[in-house]
Amino acid sequence: MSTLFTRIIKGELPSYKIAEDDNYFAFLDIYPLAKGHTLVIPKKEIDYIFDLDDETLAGINVFAKGIAKAIEKSVPCRRVGIAVLGLEIPHAHIHLIPINKLEDINFGRPKLKLSEKELDDIAGKIRNNL
Repeated sequence: MSTLFTRIIKGELPSYKIAEDDNYFAFLDIYPLAKGHTLVIPKKEIDYIFDLDDETLAGINVFAKGIAKAIEKSVPCRRVGIAVLGLEIPHAHIHLIPINKLEDINFGRPKLKLSEKELDDIAGKIRNNL
């Protein structure tokens, strides 16, 4: 059975897509820690990020770099933090989270509740800054 993320890639489930190429896909987290919180995933359905082959692991980081730079231009923040947890969905992924202080990347914090319009506006800003 396909993971939730594979279904998003295939267009079976909606997402606030930021960018896509032949190997990677980036979209907003709908339960974000901060406005602009983006997930970057390989199109290969592999559970654990360190099970990715070296080329894919390097490639996802290069792809994420461009997304992070666009987030920095789109959302007020000091930096874009990166986190790899991999416990919630069995599909390798990177979290790119706009941060101003260390606590901003604490996954124990309550998630934001953003409207569809807010998510759509944020995704548009990031896409325009790619």
